[in-house]
Amino acid sequence: MYDADDIVDLKNRKRRRKRLKRFILILLAAAIGTGLYFTRDKWYNKLRGIGEQYRTIVNSGKLAEGNFPIEVSGGADYQLGLTDSKMILISDTYAYFYDTDGALMKKRQHTYTNMVLRAAGGRALLYEQGGNELSVEDEDEVFYTKSFAKRLILFARISEQGYTAVVTTSDNYSCELEVYDKRGKGIYKRQCIEMVSDISFVNGSKGCMLSYISAENGQLVTKVQEISFNEKKEHWTSPGLNMLGLDIYGFDKGAFVYGADACGYVDSNGQISSYYSYDGDRVAGASENGNSAVIANNDDRRKYTLALFKGGNTEALIIDLDEPSIDVTIYEDLAYVMCQGKIKAYDFNGGLRSIADVSDSYTGFVRSDDHIFLKGYNKIDRIDYES
Repeated sequence: MYDADDIVDLKNRKRRRKRLKRFILILLAAAIGTGLYFTRDKWYNKLRGIGEQYRTIVNSGKLAEGNFPIEVSGGADYQLGLTDSKMILISDTYAYFYDTDGALMKKRQHTYTNMVLRAAGGRALLYEQGGNELSVEDEDEVFYTKSFAKRLILFARISEQGYTAVVTTSDNYSCELEVYDKRGKGIYKRQCIEMVSDISFVNGSKGCMLSYISAENGQLVTKVQEISFNEKKEHWTSPGLNMLGLDIYGFDKGAFVYGADACGYVDSNGQISSYYSYDGDRVAGASENGNSAVIANNDDRRKYTLALFKGGNTEALIIDLDEPSIDVTIYEDLAYVMCQGKIKAYDFNGGLRSIADVSDSYTGFVRSDDHIFLKGYNKIDRIDYES
């Protein structure tokens, strides 16, 4: 039997154990809370997105009326660009400037026979591929023109800051690169031993990424080079990626190279960080701020894929599509893909964010803030689109 002192001591030990357990639980909760607070940037946005992250918005796909459709003369050879809430349309004889409601702001005749349009920063860069003239203009004025009497324009690019890069033929080199500021003043010139295939402005137009095509061991490869316009020597030149590079997209951590049968990333030190070979015939590709998307159709296997790349060091995330793909673009961290009869928007984790039914007759599209502009054979339509 226990005496009174033993009973009191037993009760006191039980109370101490309860207080100790309560104290340990409080410490544990405080430690977890502190850890969650200091790591909130990693988990809060994901937690906040639960319930809406994979909610698919179904758009009506209803065509706009009023000024739409915009009729285009000359058939499917027109070009369409979108910049600063205005559309720029190039036909075989005219340059048209429209607002996003389809109202015509300006119409100018041009004399180019092999016209190419590039649009950025509210401006249109117009040049004749294989010719020797270019112009930079908007709906109000022609800012400047350039003429290359003894050289032919291979291609030209314009940046959001209004800078223009032009690659021309050369008598003594593979090609020549010239860069102009937004007023048309020359700020950089380079004679290139290897042929430049594309240019992408970086660092607020203080420099650019160049892609070169060459042969190594009997195979075509594409090298990437970073240069600054205030330095003569390049920063670095990457090893060759095993592809025929078509387009290059620079960003703060390197560059994405979109090729004829493969694509890949080069990091900020000029090293190859990712490579992907298409499973089918290449259709289109796009990249923005390091996020990239490529579509391919394998008709023999009836396999249609969208490959998503989130940044420069990730492997491809493959989305199987139900229909053959037609066009793809990236807008505000979403990849938009046009398939036969539909436009779908995916986030770069593979979630289907929105969808709209469209006609099979369209050959491409352009995305804006609230709308998608659909390119038909001889017309442009518009639908409202929420993502």
